[in-house]
Amino acid sequence: MPHPTFQPRLAYAPRAEYHLLPLRLGYLDGNTYIVTNDVGEYVRLERDELVALVERRLAPDTNAYKTLKSRHFLYEDDSSVAFDLLALKYRSRAERIAEFTGLHIFVVTLRCDHSCQYCQVSRQSEDSAQYDMTVAHANKALDLVFCSPNERIKIELQGGEPLLNFPLIRHIVERANELNQHHRRDLQFVITSNLSRLSDDILLFCNEHGVYLSTSLDGPADLHDSQRPTRGGGSHQKTIQGILRAREVLGPHRVSALMTTTPRSLHRAHEIIDEYVRLGFHGIFLRSLSPYGFATRSLVKRYSVEDWLDFYKRGLSHILRINAGGQLLREDYTTILLQKMFSPLGSPYVDLQSPAGIGIGALVYNYDGAVYASDEGRMLAEMGDQTFRLGHLDQDDYEALITSEALLSPLSETMLEGIPMCTDCPFLPYCGADPVFHRATQGDAVGHKAFSAFCAKQMGVLRHLIGLLETDVEARDILLRWV
Repeated sequence: MPHPTFQPRLAYAPRAEYHLLPLRLGYLDGNTYIVTNDVGEYVRLERDELVALVERRLAPDTNAYKTLKSRHFLYEDDSSVAFDLLALKYRSRAERIAEFTGLHIFVVTLRCDHSCQYCQVSRQSEDSAQYDMTVAHANKALDLVFCSPNERIKIELQGGEPLLNFPLIRHIVERANELNQHHRRDLQFVITSNLSRLSDDILLFCNEHGVYLSTSLDGPADLHDSQRPTRGGGSHQKTIQGILRAREVLGPHRVSALMTTTPRSLHRAHEIIDEYVRLGFHGIFLRSLSPYGFATRSLVKRYSVEDWLDFYKRGLSHILRINAGGQLLREDYTTILLQKMFSPLGSPYVDLQSPAGIGIGALVYNYDGAVYASDEGRMLAEMGDQTFRLGHLDQDDYEALITSEALLSPLSETMLEGIPMCTDCPFLPYCGADPVFHRATQGDAVGHKAFSAFCAKQMGVLRHLIGLLETDVEARDILLRWV
């Protein structure tokens, strides 16, 4: 028998006297769970560790306890530093909201020389000049651009094919630079083009004014040509020629490309990625289809979220192998999520914000003078739903547009922190409110998250990504280089 004046050895072990800070928890995979907080910190726990945590009996000498304490999931009575650090981190991540609109999209024409199956807008024939933006509307839109308090302004020139109305692009860029002599903003221009109308004069202009080019590249020639047909054929060849010419004049860092995953793409992930590698790109966005425009009508056979997730996982695995071989290639959507996980400022990506990035993150000035809260909102309007139309350049000033009910209502209704199922979701810090998507797919800006393809996609990607970060040392090392 032990001596009556002595206690058992366990009686002298450190006791877990701690308090929990705000957290969300959820199932990850197998016997593992994830806890997250409002600033994007996360910890992966085994079930017994999670149960011990919430029952206040997790031992202080365990790795789980030390990790949870260092990442501000719990605190002890003798220190309040966790509160101050959490507040500082939260403020840093949220301060971008106060900057207001940084992205301004000008739809200079709806005319286009391609007939892409997944086109998200109502493209028009090349001779339909009535679908061009006027100089008067462009000038009014530019006045609104500089009403935004954001110190960093990006003007994106879109179509249709915007180079079919290049005289207006020239005017917008020159006028914006003239106005900026007074406003002194960090001003950037991007032309989103299929590059088929790229000329030496256009390239010279882009070089002189620091204009960036963004194009579409769906993969190898046969896949690209079948998805992005143009009169006379050879869409892929024209795009490649445009990319190479633009790089010679502007440099490789000012030319980017974007792909769209269609049913034809699903079994060709490696080929698509290899095409980007062959052309010397260092990033690829494995983008899924959007539920707008021609994509909802011309692609009779769509695909499920599970189909795209399988494509994404195979594609990401191939990209990681390419990086392991010594060649840098980022998957851009993964990079955005990694920024939201590990960067103190999160990510500026408009589609993954709460409150939603519509309006306060981006404004769209349509060819006809209508102003929309997002590019997707404009696409939805082309389908007959004007929910996200904020006003018109001939009638409304900046204050009227930003305080319109068409913007304030969806912003207040779709804050993730107050939406059923979102408020308790462990992936909330890495997600965003997408009221336009849910309006298009469920007829409601909030939507029912249990049936949301947006939510299913986000949770599928994040579960896979966190699994790689926590169980694959080589993959984690590569992924963290992308942040």
